[in-house]
Amino acid sequence: MGATEPWHGDPRTMGAVPSGPGGLLDVLNVAAVLLDSAGKIDLWSPQAEILFGYSAEEALGQYAGHLLIDEEHLETVLELFARVMQDGESWAGVFPVRHKDGSTRLVEFRNMRLQDDQREYWALGLATDQATLRGVERNLSLSAQLVSQSPIGLAMLDTDLRYISVNPAEERMNGVPADEHVGRHVHEVLPFVDQSFEAAMRKVLATGTPILDQYTVGRTAADPANDHAWSISFYRLEAPNGNVLGVATSSVDVTDRHRAVEEQRRTALTLQRSLLPQPPRQRPGLDIAFRYRPAQDTIEIGGDWYDVVPLTGNRTALVVGDVMGSGVSAAATMGQLRTATRTLAELDLNPAQVLHHLDHITDGLDTIATCVYAVFDPDTAQCHVSVAGHLPPVLLHRDGTSELLDLPTGAPLGGCGISFDSTSIDFEPGDQLVLYTDGLIETRDQPIDERLATLLDILDDPDRSLDATCDLLLRTLRAGSDQDDVALLIARAGHGPYRQGTSRAVDRTIS
Repeated sequence: MGATEPWHGDPRTMGAVPSGPGGLLDVLNVAAVLLDSAGKIDLWSPQAEILFGYSAEEALGQYAGHLLIDEEHLETVLELFARVMQDGESWAGVFPVRHKDGSTRLVEFRNMRLQDDQREYWALGLATDQATLRGVERNLSLSAQLVSQSPIGLAMLDTDLRYISVNPAEERMNGVPADEHVGRHVHEVLPFVDQSFEAAMRKVLATGTPILDQYTVGRTAADPANDHAWSISFYRLEAPNGNVLGVATSSVDVTDRHRAVEEQRRTALTLQRSLLPQPPRQRPGLDIAFRYRPAQDTIEIGGDWYDVVPLTGNRTALVVGDVMGSGVSAAATMGQLRTATRTLAELDLNPAQVLHHLDHITDGLDTIATCVYAVFDPDTAQCHVSVAGHLPPVLLHRDGTSELLDLPTGAPLGGCGISFDSTSIDFEPGDQLVLYTDGLIETRDQPIDERLATLLDILDDPDRSLDATCDLLLRTLRAGSDQDDVALLIARAGHGPYRQGTSRAVDRTIS
């Protein structure tokens, strides 16, 4: 499953590259001892001093057998030494060695015969502590078994993002044999996976901070005709001395879950769209435009809605609401609240009373929702507005100035039992009322006040068509931020039989 990393540089520039302490050889602390043909110590490495306890001055010139081996094992050691020197056969094994401090330690030996330019023979002994070696072997074996048998796809890539090794699970996911991974860049192996895959690895290499459970959708050679989904984690590989070796990935195939969520999303979206109205473009004294934009996240279809309800006396109710939660349940609850709102509107109640009754209905549905309910009367050129925990509407005046309406925000619908206020505002020809849900405004990285200020800045042209304004708001405020759905409704007052002498905020009714 492993592979030696190929050299990709220019051979003419290749030179010795120093490494810091902490590598595998340092962990094993391999000692080197050179013996002459008689068994005397001729060379003694610093690691030998650590392993056996004797300094070079104490060891050089001594017979190795007498220095390191107890009497009971000496004959066996001398026979092994003679065999190596006579036949040239290397010997490997474990032998008890006497440390300078008097203790006996099991040491793993590798003994081999060397020949110099004078055709004389020498014996080279390489030795390490058996317990340390067995520990490393166990760890390597455990790691190898975990990697090879893991159902999670595992891969190692170098700092150029070329594959070093992959385990069988990764091999199956990618549909490419393990040996065809090695030495190839990630996008040579996975050309149809999103660019964010490579970007995430480069970020991890640069910062050392792992990225966990990144959701990635794409296609591989294993199934090139269909999208698959993976939850992938990235972490930087470092040597004990801190040198960056590359990046490792662990991939879990979540295609079944992805498809199930996509199906749930399609079901919720179909239900939600079937419950949303198709309001008339024209009402007495009003021009209307509206948009619904679902979340792009696969699990965030929610309960946003809008409605335009014809009332008696040429009046029109304008409604925008947002049910907390997501999925089919939120969409179904939205449908119930929209139906209830229409029923209450037909009873000719003022906005505060409508929200009062909706509050009790929402309590029975065991959910929470926000809502803004406005009634426009073309005969008085006024809007009567009530808010239940919702973001404030925007009033764009015919002179191009815009403002967030300073209305009592109330509490969200859901059984709080508090009263709601109804405020009357002037709504004169050319004025526009903009109602929206929080998906248009809220982001994870910007304060809500900044976003509302941006909304006001965009609403600067009362002569722009309402459809163009809707599209501009969605294009500007939703760019790269599709974590929540959006309902948007804009109404512009037209010319009609208005009464004269009305004033802003002339009436406030409490339910």
